[in-house]
Amino acid sequence: MALVPLRPGRAAGRLLPLFCGGTRSKGASLSPGVPGRLGQRRYKKDVLPSPEAPAPSVSITEIRQYLRAHDIPFHDGYSCLHTPSLFTANHADQPSQAAASAPYTLFIDKTTGSFLCTATLAEGTWQDFQANVELWHRGIPPATSEEMEEDMRQASEDARCIWDRALPLWELLDEEETNKTKAMFGISLVSNATLKRFGVRYLRTAKSLVFPWFSPRNATLKGLKLVRVEKKGNTVAYLEETLPRIDSYHNLFGLPLIGCRDTELVLTGWELDALALHQAAGVASLALPRGTTCLPPALLPYLEQFKRITLWLGEDLRSWEAAKLFARKLSLKRCSLVRPGNLQPRPLEALNQGLNFTKILRAALPASHKSIISFRQLREEVFGELANTEQVAGIKWMRFPELNKLLKGHRRGELTVFTGPTGSGKTTFISEYALDLCMQGVCTLWGSFEINNVRLAKIMLTQFAGRRLEDQLELYDEWADRFEDLPLYFMTFHGQQNIKTVIDTMQHAVYMYDITHVIIDNLQFMMGQDHLSVDRLIAQDYIVGAFRKFATDNNCHITLVIHPRKEDDEKELQTASIFGSAKASQEADNVLILQERKLTTGPGKRFLQVSKNRFDGDVGIFPLEFSKASLTFSSSKSKSRLKKVKEEKELLAKKALEGGIGASKKP
Repeated sequence: MALVPLRPGRAAGRLLPLFCGGTRSKGASLSPGVPGRLGQRRYKKDVLPSPEAPAPSVSITEIRQYLRAHDIPFHDGYSCLHTPSLFTANHADQPSQAAASAPYTLFIDKTTGSFLCTATLAEGTWQDFQANVELWHRGIPPATSEEMEEDMRQASEDARCIWDRALPLWELLDEEETNKTKAMFGISLVSNATLKRFGVRYLRTAKSLVFPWFSPRNATLKGLKLVRVEKKGNTVAYLEETLPRIDSYHNLFGLPLIGCRDTELVLTGWELDALALHQAAGVASLALPRGTTCLPPALLPYLEQFKRITLWLGEDLRSWEAAKLFARKLSLKRCSLVRPGNLQPRPLEALNQGLNFTKILRAALPASHKSIISFRQLREEVFGELANTEQVAGIKWMRFPELNKLLKGHRRGELTVFTGPTGSGKTTFISEYALDLCMQGVCTLWGSFEINNVRLAKIMLTQFAGRRLEDQLELYDEWADRFEDLPLYFMTFHGQQNIKTVIDTMQHAVYMYDITHVIIDNLQFMMGQDHLSVDRLIAQDYIVGAFRKFATDNNCHITLVIHPRKEDDEKELQTASIFGSAKASQEADNVLILQERKLTTGPGKRFLQVSKNRFDGDVGIFPLEFSKASLTFSSSKSKSRLKKVKEEKELLAKKALEGGIGASKKP
């Protein structure tokens, strides 16, 4: 029986009218971004840095120097600095005095400088922390947590409305209904005691399991995740709904059960896996709120107490890649990874198969390794690639099946160079190409230096909706809400930019949002004022090398748009037509060319050519059809059209050859 990956959805708009009688609690709002929905105290709106408004960079050295200068004690953690919390100390004391008596409950992220106090849930940027230290020097205390209690209560009322209507599984009408429900979710072997310990309930009207999010501060209900099952033939899909919305849902499921003396943890990508681990192995286990999609930095302080973390995220190659990415955030030296395989499936499946959990956990591989390794250490990974060829090939495009036949899929850590004639629709095509992957959960960062983000977002929204929204504005909010849930981010750069600034922004986005696909449109805008004194070809080689290194070091796919050389419009572009030296095509894993040429009969003047494919060597072309209404390209499935394209290519080549021969015969 096949399993479809979890697909997050928007719970609030659909569930509340159904379960709360069509009304909402007074003062609460379900609109995205409304204050009070996060259940955490912030000192500034949108304090966490983002690609749209990156915070001033700060180094770990600068953070340490500042803390020492203000006599604030600290010690190094794995991903954070631990300091006493000023928000729990006596307001009459100076910072150094307050720090001496306060618990070490404030965590400062070593990479971004953002802080979180786990005792009061106060959080903010490094600049916010400095401002509060200055307030202490002036004898002005920070705002007390009680000032936000009312907003937090209103934010949790919506979740409470659903929670109160959900029942424990063992309190359903009869044992038969309980067993049937458990079987539907594949948890027949999960005991009622385990479900009770984790507080799992069942919402009969929605046929969904309900997983609570309790505040680590006072155990109040902050939100919910609902999981339901959809069956299509032999395929079982688990669909998720969260309250609040998914980007504000920061629940480490199982956190209230973690003791202060626990030093070892198993991190999973699914709540049902955490249940299975706890029951079968008796180990401390937590489930990430967004599975293998993202590990939000805001959760890192809660993982600082663990000296050893084992990541057992799933049973496919995508889970393995995510585990390696998350281990970098958590500190490689304390992380071990359970490699997916037939004898090491995801924890829930391992429980159902009666496998030995202790044996699997002991076989976990250390995340860190020496610079030189032997085949013995690579042996299992090589076998994994041979045994999982489809997963190794990467994520398939839904809109471009012919592209799957050539490239086989979209893989992390690769560099794709994309080119095409001016005005041929390079940006329009590459936006749909990236949108297709983003809709499948690929966290995407767009760097559009040629057109502004508003216009780009308009193009992508039109492609997402598949219609002209200008003529149906009443549908805008519906499609915009769905589009907003995509893991899609934009850089705010426009025009010429310094390559170092762009790379720093990409590095920030990878850390904050676990970006795995970056689109740069286009390379020529990196070659601005900073390279006037340098040969343009040398400058371009340096920039291409920087992107190649970034893709490899961060296991992130980069799609780089490069304009072609100025050539005869009658000639088709080749790999050698890419502007600059040969380094771009040499460094690239894939080279895609959007060819534009009017056919002698019928429509279809554009086709996509794969001229380099390092993964397995397959190259070729296929026609594209452009829909002006939806701004989409769809690959034609007609073999006759593909044959016609090839015949016309051969005809043009023959004419060019005859022209060359004729020219050589002239006296």
